[in-house]
Amino acid sequence: MVQGTASHVGKSVLVSALCRIFRQDGFRVAPFKAQNMSNNSYVTADGDEIGRAQAVQADAAGVEARVEMNPVLLKPEADHISQVVVMGRPMLSANVRDYYGLKPKLWEAVHTSLDSLRNDFDIVIAEGAGSPAEINLKATEIVNMRVALYAQAPVLLCGDIDRGGVFASLVGTMELLEPEEREAVKGFVINKFRGDPSLLTDGLTWLEDRTGVPVAGLVHHYRDIHIPEEDSVALDVTTASAAESVLDVSVVQLPHIANFDDFDALARHPGVNLEFVNSPAQMGRPDLVIIPGTKTTIPDLAWMNERGLTNTIKELNSNGTAVVGICGGYQMLGTKVSDPEHIESSMTELDGLGLMPLTTVFEGTKETHRIKGRVSEGSGLLAGAAGMPVTGYEIHMGRTVGEGFAPAFRIEDRADVPVTEANALEGALGASGNVMGTYIHGLFHNGGVRSAMLAELARRKGVSLPGQGSDLDMDLEYDKLADWVRSSMDMDLIYRLSGLNREYDSDRA
Repeated sequence: MVQGTASHVGKSVLVSALCRIFRQDGFRVAPFKAQNMSNNSYVTADGDEIGRAQAVQADAAGVEARVEMNPVLLKPEADHISQVVVMGRPMLSANVRDYYGLKPKLWEAVHTSLDSLRNDFDIVIAEGAGSPAEINLKATEIVNMRVALYAQAPVLLCGDIDRGGVFASLVGTMELLEPEEREAVKGFVINKFRGDPSLLTDGLTWLEDRTGVPVAGLVHHYRDIHIPEEDSVALDVTTASAAESVLDVSVVQLPHIANFDDFDALARHPGVNLEFVNSPAQMGRPDLVIIPGTKTTIPDLAWMNERGLTNTIKELNSNGTAVVGICGGYQMLGTKVSDPEHIESSMTELDGLGLMPLTTVFEGTKETHRIKGRVSEGSGLLAGAAGMPVTGYEIHMGRTVGEGFAPAFRIEDRADVPVTEANALEGALGASGNVMGTYIHGLFHNGGVRSAMLAELARRKGVSLPGQGSDLDMDLEYDKLADWVRSSMDMDLIYRLSGLNREYDSDRA
């Protein structure tokens, strides 16, 4: 099990690396996170919703993502309220105090899921959440040491040296653990190191002498390996390179932004400068504005109104800037968003941007599907894209209807439900061809569609993109990550801790 001294210290990426390493070495391996808090989610082949990070880890392990890999998913809706998704389906929205009362039922889902994975795989790499030393949470937690002790799993405790204070974080965490919990920690991993390792030798020796726990790895910071981020805190440290950029793309950083990795491929495309913005001043005059997905459409739309972003986007669009809405952002493009049953918030209704003749009404059923389809329209933003294949997934509550626009896509396959004429047409391209909305997450990961849209924006601007761009070979990225971590970890120790009856082949490092 990989636990951390805090959030965003590298637990998820380390689990991805270990999943790929054990897979490379011939083992059947699966990831597991008992409880995830994130609006960055994913849909399994069965239509179940899990954390995006566990889907990435499953991909690294070379196995199909399944709901047992993340039995409890919390999707924040407000400061003290989250939607509770259990075994892939929404159970209810709960505040913190009500959530505590659910813990016995949730623990049942956690340990049965873990038991199932352990029966089906040679090794399960479990991930903790935040820190195991949060005093106010320890008594009822179901994701850190309770999992480790239940599974009798050796724990690697990970700290982020790039933030500073890593020795205090590791030692302080150990001090706050109970004796049996400290005993479960079998190794430290110091993550995101920069510089000469020899300068850290005295500190590592002191740490091992002070705690009696070996340092299992000193993992260097990397820049040229691309693994999707789990936490939206990553957006706060993301900087877009303007070098050789000819197109500017602004993504609205909504308070409850969801599935922000939808835009990773855009950010990497040659000639594109992509930035996340939260104010009109930051927006500038981009060629494309994207309103992303959100867990709470109406409250985030109200936030945009308060910040002046709604009027800014409308003004930009009237002057030629293209606008694309994804999922919740799609819902915002219309004339009105209604939530009469207060499914997502206490607000009943709010006017949308009015950029398309659409209305959205929230309903009790959440739509979660993987999809395959094609571009059904070949004009405006989709000029040159007609007939191109599209894959992705849908995660939304609410039904969007209207007239006076062209359906952007035709769905040919929804993995878990039949496709009919009634549900085959998806998304909307406005009459001007300069506004588009869709429920499809992962749209810009489709290289042909992405390149066609950017080429159209470049044509309008009278510029040429410096390259066509290419989609990442994720197998190569996982292999690069595995090689990077192998070279930084004491793999002999990792294998001894795993209990697997196989000698580590040092020639693979």
